[in-house]
Amino acid sequence: MRLSVLAGSILVLGGSCLAADWPRWRGPDGTGHVPRGVAVPKTLPAEPAILWRVRIGSGLGSPVVSGGKVFYLDNQQKKEIVHAADAASGKDLWTATLDDVHEDFPSEPGPRTTPVVDGDRVYVQSCRGEFQCLDVADGKPVWRVNFVKDFGAVYIGEKGSAVGAARHGYAGPPLVDGDRLIVGVGGTDGASVVCFNKRDGKVLWKSQNDVPGYDGPVIATIAGVKQVLSFTAEAVIGLDAADGAPLWRVPVKTAFGRHVTTPIVVGDMVLVSSHQAGLMGIRVSKDGDAFKAEPAWVSKKLACNVSDPVAIGTSLYGLGPGNLLFCADVRTGEPAWAESDFFSGMLEKGYASFLVMGDNLLILAERGQLLLVAADPKECRLVGKTEVCGKNWCNPAYADGKLFLRDARELRCVQLMS
Repeated sequence: MRLSVLAGSILVLGGSCLAADWPRWRGPDGTGHVPRGVAVPKTLPAEPAILWRVRIGSGLGSPVVSGGKVFYLDNQQKKEIVHAADAASGKDLWTATLDDVHEDFPSEPGPRTTPVVDGDRVYVQSCRGEFQCLDVADGKPVWRVNFVKDFGAVYIGEKGSAVGAARHGYAGPPLVDGDRLIVGVGGTDGASVVCFNKRDGKVLWKSQNDVPGYDGPVIATIAGVKQVLSFTAEAVIGLDAADGAPLWRVPVKTAFGRHVTTPIVVGDMVLVSSHQAGLMGIRVSKDGDAFKAEPAWVSKKLACNVSDPVAIGTSLYGLGPGNLLFCADVRTGEPAWAESDFFSGMLEKGYASFLVMGDNLLILAERGQLLLVAADPKECRLVGKTEVCGKNWCNPAYADGKLFLRDARELRCVQLMS
């Protein structure tokens, strides 16, 4: 359902530009924002052109785009397979076997993590905790680790009383930070979060004992200190990015540790949500030499379950209980507006993905409708609507004016801008 790096290549077109790369989960900076200056659609075509479509196996990880290639994972003959495909045609350039497939009722078996591309390397992770660095050119392995065998992490699958990634498999994407690679490994002997040298896989630091949730780590500077933030199955934690030293922790206990949303940072506020604990704003501050973190507000009525919200300034847009589309103030958690019937007939189990495109939100609904909605805290206003695919549960990638997305059966490239 899930799974960070600046866009590398920019194509300049008459004063505006189209980003050539979307190399990681939720885009170049991991926030769901299309970078400023990149050309984005102001409306949606009634019948968008499908440039190509390719039959693929089951999986819930999102596609990413880098260097003219699309990278994604799927289930082929009960194996998690990594694909590098030509972004112009969708045809496979190479494939690599990652691991045995993860079985998880009622979802179809398949991988759930989004690849991360960084220059000449692509980093991939299986539901069972196999982690590999592959060569972008040909898919050959450069280095690998296994979370269970090498770090004592627990993978059980959907049975017993397991929580977090131990129950439904690893889904949180890794994070590239300069020469470092930060991963939610889940080792319970001081290796919950591990920082590797991204080139050779050497462990630089490891920290904490938490079982991972289903989101990946993020980087932010709060109160002048660069921090790794992780929403684990047990808590929201902040670690010193330099050495992994714990800075702060806010416990969040829920049944089965189903914590899915990626932390969002707005100023000194860290925003996370779960279906049981609710949407919460955690204020992080310095208290002398130490950090202090405490919930500033909690909203059960705006609780996001498996859909990641997006922040624009001090406004947060997301999908709440009962398929509620909302805009809330990140400082107070109070809704600016909430529309209970906006997604009528578009959702089945309550999923939609959100991207920020200039002054608008691009929302892909679970049943394949694509919506352009004004990012306006004063009112909910639909700008455009079309249909692009079938049932889906993953974030699309936006590059070169095109949307790369997958549904339950196909990978598609949709022309949004020419």
